[in-house]
Amino acid sequence: QVQLVESGGGLVQAGGSLRLSCAASGRIAAINVMAWYRQAPGKQRELVAAMSSGGNTNYADSVKGRFTISRDGAKNTVYLQMNSLKPDDTAVYYCKLHMGLYDYWGQGTQVTVSS
Repeated sequence: QVQLVESGGGLVQAGGSLRLSCAASGRIAAINVMAWYRQAPGKQRELVAAMSSGGNTNYADSVKGRFTISRDGAKNTVYLQMNSLKPDDTAVYYCKLHMGLYDYWGQGTQVTVSS
């Protein structure tokens, strides 16, 4: 059993910052990839940022230079630092753990950016 618990969402004004956290617990083995996705109303879920076990990162073009993904291996936790937030960043953010052949998803956390 693997469980992902997300936190850190909320309401901020445009230009503000938020830091999302996602902590994994349960039968944790070698983690291949930890990632953040988001889904806005009426839109498909999209990849925001990802980090491999080797430290390689990948970002959506829309967030490059503003968002940073990081990982604390000792805590099995992944973070998403979001700066210079825009109203278009408003969405439910989900973390994903890819471990072996399996994907595990967090419950989602709402991020709302006001103009």
